[in-house]
Amino acid sequence: MNDAILEMRNISKSFPGVQALDGVEFSVRRAEIHCLVGENGAGKSTLMKILSGVHPYGSYEGAIIYEGQEVRFQTIADSEKAGIAIIYQELAQFPELSVYENIFVGHPIAKDGVINWNETINRAQQLLKRVRLDVNPSMPIKHLGVGKRQLIEIAKALSKDVRLLILDEPTAALNDDDSEHLLDLLRELKQQGVTSILISHRLREVVQIADTITVLRDGKTICTLDNGERQVTERDIIRHMVGREIENIYPPRSKAASEETVLDIRDWTVIDPQTGRQILTNINLHVNKGEIVGLAGLMGAGRTELSLSVFGNTPKYKLVSGQISLAGQPIDARHPGDAIAKGLAYVTEDRKRNGLILGQNIRFNLTIAALHKLVDGAVINENKETVEAGELKENMNIRAPSIWQYVRNLSGGNQQKTSVAKWLYAQPRMLILDEPTRGIDVGAKFEIYTLMNRLVEEGMSILMISSELLEVLGMSDRIYVMSEGTITGELPASEASEQKIMALATRTLEDSP
Repeated sequence: MNDAILEMRNISKSFPGVQALDGVEFSVRRAEIHCLVGENGAGKSTLMKILSGVHPYGSYEGAIIYEGQEVRFQTIADSEKAGIAIIYQELAQFPELSVYENIFVGHPIAKDGVINWNETINRAQQLLKRVRLDVNPSMPIKHLGVGKRQLIEIAKALSKDVRLLILDEPTAALNDDDSEHLLDLLRELKQQGVTSILISHRLREVVQIADTITVLRDGKTICTLDNGERQVTERDIIRHMVGREIENIYPPRSKAASEETVLDIRDWTVIDPQTGRQILTNINLHVNKGEIVGLAGLMGAGRTELSLSVFGNTPKYKLVSGQISLAGQPIDARHPGDAIAKGLAYVTEDRKRNGLILGQNIRFNLTIAALHKLVDGAVINENKETVEAGELKENMNIRAPSIWQYVRNLSGGNQQKTSVAKWLYAQPRMLILDEPTRGIDVGAKFEIYTLMNRLVEEGMSILMISSELLEVLGMSDRIYVMSEGTITGELPASEASEQKIMALATRTLEDSP
């Protein structure tokens, strides 16, 4: 490839029982934005960990040519010295430290072992200006939102004179405005000569920003598409990613919802018990049997807070007024156990931290929410557990060698299916899904959507929280919109649009078409 800053030749990498990469070819031109896409488990992150030295030379086969020379990185420090920086989806930051300390942690501005704090702060201000972030560099980073913290990670990379910037799902946890800001910054860095490799499942962003797109599938390079020669479409990428056509990412449903109310939330008002701040105000919401109800709103609108308070997360939320019932039975919101016993389940937005026990196997995670089903006398029937976990793994199409596979080693999509399956084993009547497809590929998304349709057609009800407006529009029967802890509107799917939802989310109702 002409003017290539990077060539990865015939890269192969295996883990016990898994061939993660098989002869991958990957080339990146200087000062371009190159998107790397593929289903979860395709090998994208593994390839980038090889490039950045997380997987050291000798643990893989093949060669890396960077700036015209073969490189053999043993550590991340080696790749950083060469001008390569990687930013992960889960930010490695120190919440209690200031912005400037987070930018220069590990590589302080010092002379004779003494840190020059004035120069550190001044340099941090210059870097923040470069990433167009207007914050006080002395502020503890814990007070900033995810979007701003993502920009601080880029400032940290720029402080190391980065020439090749790798971003792994940088917009997965961002709202639309923060995502657009980040993408605009990558365009500016491109003009300044910085090359970017972007891993993303948001294909709409990929086709907008990429100069070149490489698709991996099952650890192999499927194709490299030049987005300048002709406009690459999302459909093009999906076909190469999954190896087949997916005509409609949001599959149709064959059975309509009933008029029977399953979940009923009335006059729900909640405060933060530590500060007294009102979090939710007079929420009224209902979900019918066999219905998918979307819950939309900007980050911080109170959607997750509503779900957790309803599910009984009492240390963080104090109920001031209101009531909740499931199929006519009141739920005691002080106890998650009562919610579960009545048939309510909550799939968290953060599967790695709150949804799964990563250090345990699939069997353990699948059955932990309903161990009472396995008790034989006073002892868990492990044979029954093995059989039922195996059946659930197959029904959910969790791709792993066996139920003994550790969950930490699963791809994001298979972790998400495990997180959902855990609650399905408890046989709930009402399922709350908080960002059910965050950080998973289009093929896994289609599987989750198909599962959701199957569940509601069988009589379950679903409340789906999502920051992706197309997902809300594509999957919901009705849509509630939240802003600043209140419900600002309710729309039937037939009348909803991105413009109407955003108008309600921002309370600019006069702009609603």
